[in-house]
Amino acid sequence: MNSIGSGGSPISSDTWEEPEMRAALAAREVSSVYRLLCRTGVSQRQIAAMTGQSQSEVSEILKGRQVMAYDVLARIADGLGVPRGYMGLAYDEVTAVRVAVTREASQPEESEEVKRREFLAHAAAVTVGANVLGSNSGSWVANPVQTPAPGRIGMTDVRQVEAATRALRSLDYQYGGGFCRDAVVAQLSWGQQMLGASGPEHVKQRLHVALADLHNLAGWTSFDIGLTDSARNHFGKALELAKAGKSEPLVANILYRMGRVYLHKESPDDALKMFQLGQIAAQESGSELAVAVICANQAWAYALMGHKEQTMKLINRTRDEFSRADVSKAEDWVKFFNETDVYAMIGTVHTVLAQTSDPSHTKFAIPALTKAIEAYGDDYLRSKAFNLSALATNHMLEGDVDHGARVGRAAVELAETLKSTRVKDRLKPLLAEASKRRNNADARDLAEQITNLSVA
Repeated sequence: MNSIGSGGSPISSDTWEEPEMRAALAAREVSSVYRLLCRTGVSQRQIAAMTGQSQSEVSEILKGRQVMAYDVLARIADGLGVPRGYMGLAYDEVTAVRVAVTREASQPEESEEVKRREFLAHAAAVTVGANVLGSNSGSWVANPVQTPAPGRIGMTDVRQVEAATRALRSLDYQYGGGFCRDAVVAQLSWGQQMLGASGPEHVKQRLHVALADLHNLAGWTSFDIGLTDSARNHFGKALELAKAGKSEPLVANILYRMGRVYLHKESPDDALKMFQLGQIAAQESGSELAVAVICANQAWAYALMGHKEQTMKLINRTRDEFSRADVSKAEDWVKFFNETDVYAMIGTVHTVLAQTSDPSHTKFAIPALTKAIEAYGDDYLRSKAFNLSALATNHMLEGDVDHGARVGRAAVELAETLKSTRVKDRLKPLLAEASKRRNNADARDLAEQITNLSVA
């Protein structure tokens, strides 16, 4: 007979620790969870009362109806008293043990240069076709604790991973990585355990790609809040899985994102190496859109290195590749690069050139950034903040300080709503230009606003 749990619940906390129950929870097999509860003496009526469902809904689930919606799963977990981490619904201590995540500064640190060299070697090996999945990937990858795997997977399981990734990526675009990173890592806790399960070969291949993209998102959200080592870990695992899933466009996308980490760290030479590897994968994939993404970012790296001629060649190639691309047929992980993003990248590259070599590039940067800002909706607030900051910087460089300060204030106000360290970092060039013009009251106020945001 089942002992009474805390607060008068008919379910003992020990129930969730039984191996069969833990396996059902990890696989999110709600029908199995309910059947196991009924076996311990919990009635359908009691389950319904605790989860906020009707008794007929509970009956349908017991008959095999699947529950896939995140909010419904969370409500069931909370109602029954299941630790959310057991179902991969939240990042808690249990989940932390089960997911490979770097603990920043938890071990003696290798130098950043060594980590970059090791990652580059690993990325090169993956890109040219070495079989590295499951091998010792180097000191930049944490060792995951093995978790119990469901016995068999089907396409529905893979679609759940893909749907969760799409939803979480939307949250990242809109609110910043700090808003959803823990949820992304929690999804990995549930998803990674399926790698050891049996299933049709085409399902397993698609699972590799789905989990690669989820690691890709985990890396990107980690980067967005300043966790460089965690980002590198996830990108490294993403590369292995994408290659195992035979997805060259995703390999290119992952390498582009790792390159962006190095751009942000003001290491354009290391970024360029990532982009050049990404170019190999992009060209092998036959995706003009993937090639366009890599070209645009190579242009950014060359601009930071002061190579104007190479920069402009790659900007022109970006336009050409994008004009030939069919965005409607592109994979999810590259669809973000639409016409608005092309304008944003052109504006960003010309902003760098205006700052570092030739102020006249503001005449190219300002219209491109303006078009991007006008097109970005509420779903891309972080991108809009980036572009507002760059636009304000260009107006400052042109001597239109009052207008630059107005645009800059809009950038700061938007940055205040986002959980993104990267947005704050991207305000630094604007802060530098505003600080040079402290004799202007608006510029002085803007500099103080940015400074206050950075220390908040």
